[in-house]
Amino acid sequence: MKINIKSIGACAALALACFGTTSCNDALDLKPVNQITPDDFYKSADQLAAYLNNYYAGYLSNPYTDMFHVEGRYNDGMAHSDANTDIFVQGNGNTRLYSDKHWEVPSGKVLQGYYGGVRIYNFLLDKINKSLAANTLAKDAAVKNYLGEAYFFRALSYFNLLANYGDVPVVKEVLPDENSAIVQNSVRTPRNEVARFILTDLDSAINNLYNRSVFKGQRVNKEAALLLKSRIALFEATFEKYHKGSGRVPGDANWPGARMTYNQGKTFNIDGEISFFLQEAMNAAKQVADKVELTANNHKMNPDDGQTTSRNNYFEMFSQPSLAEVPEVLLWRQYSSALSITHDVPMRTKVGCNDGFTRAFTQSFLMANGKPIYAAGSGYQGDKTLDAVKSNRDERLQLFVWGESNKVDTDPAASKPRKLYAAPGDTLSYITTSVVETRCITGYQPRKYYTYDYAQSMNDELRGTNACPIFRTAEAMLNYMEACYELTGALDATAQGYWKALRKRAGVDVNYQTTIDATDLSQEGDWSVYSGTTPVSTTLYNIRRERMNELFS
Repeated sequence: MKINIKSIGACAALALACFGTTSCNDALDLKPVNQITPDDFYKSADQLAAYLNNYYAGYLSNPYTDMFHVEGRYNDGMAHSDANTDIFVQGNGNTRLYSDKHWEVPSGKVLQGYYGGVRIYNFLLDKINKSLAANTLAKDAAVKNYLGEAYFFRALSYFNLLANYGDVPVVKEVLPDENSAIVQNSVRTPRNEVARFILTDLDSAINNLYNRSVFKGQRVNKEAALLLKSRIALFEATFEKYHKGSGRVPGDANWPGARMTYNQGKTFNIDGEISFFLQEAMNAAKQVADKVELTANNHKMNPDDGQTTSRNNYFEMFSQPSLAEVPEVLLWRQYSSALSITHDVPMRTKVGCNDGFTRAFTQSFLMANGKPIYAAGSGYQGDKTLDAVKSNRDERLQLFVWGESNKVDTDPAASKPRKLYAAPGDTLSYITTSVVETRCITGYQPRKYYTYDYAQSMNDELRGTNACPIFRTAEAMLNYMEACYELTGALDATAQGYWKALRKRAGVDVNYQTTIDATDLSQEGDWSVYSGTTPVSTTLYNIRRERMNELFS
């Protein structure tokens, strides 16, 4: 989001100019600005935008903004969104999740708190729809767009509820502060119906939103809503498919909702629901993936001396201040030194952040010839050095994880070290282990989101202004591929084309069948080998591998 503070000064100057030619009575007749009521507001597109602006940062993934993250850890940006998974760890670990069917129950009324967000958008939707019906709000494209944003954010709020709790109450209006009304609306809706409601909200958003081109990806748009729809539909389909019979899916014999009087008489065709959601995921994903091309990778791993950019558009997609002209990034967050809205990601990806990628994750990347590292004839060089680990591998590993040969600065006259890690026998390095918050605890340090603009990455906090990508077209391709395979057990021509495009950009042989044929699930070390306790097919595993290697943060 970008707010032009300079415009305030311009308005003030204009007001002073007008004051000299306008009677005092006219000014005195105006209502005090601190007494604006709901009846006086929601009358223009600008007012709707102002309402929504208050909530953008709180409802979209935006980890750049917090200097300190969970457990007091410093911030290396999007990387920490993978923390405590099997691909990325942080120093303090996670003490809230337990094995063998045990978990920590949150204290307080957490579920109730989530509904605060739902109320925000129910309130706005009510105001807009009533104003449109009363003809007190223009029915133009701008108003429709902000109506679409409200539907988008309500859908996102409900998705957070669905992902955390499953069956939840669906509340579509602002409830009065009366116990009877609240109790009446507190019955839980079966999760498949919640998911269908979310997709309906997203359809309303898609039908009203501008295309990305209008705000250049700085506001929610039609393509972003389509991508979110594909993500949620795929999530619900695979949840129901792989949790069926666990008691967490409506219609299961031990589903708690079956005992509730408000669900009596309901029947559930979960196989039909799974097919519905998978088809919805494919339809929405294809509308994005067919419209927007991937950002090109010129296969250059390092910038030349004197360059402040890497001269590789794929690398720079995560390392530049503006993504307005990068169509693959459907939605992004802007930062500004002038407005004191900055982050410390460039420095933290250089000096360390008490975290790191796991060895199993680095081993998941394919060789350039498309073979897993353990396959005969792969050409894997071993892991005595980071450069050896990355040699002739998928270029996403080469670009976005530091190695001994990666430059940390491009000034040949600089007195500071020019490499992040010291090669064997070389003592010249940035890395130290004496300070906890500036260490890489695994040795595999994130390079994604690093910038060669030294003004941002110098040894000082909060100088970063590189943009934060939130939604990318690549995910739409992956969503289509996975949904297609889950639905049909095969990949259609569209899915095959997407997979080849992603592999080509990554510098990997586009013949994915070579990979599938050479895959031995017993030698793969990440959790995506399984759904529950059952190994998946080698094809599905490799689709999941592609997702992990493309979308890791």
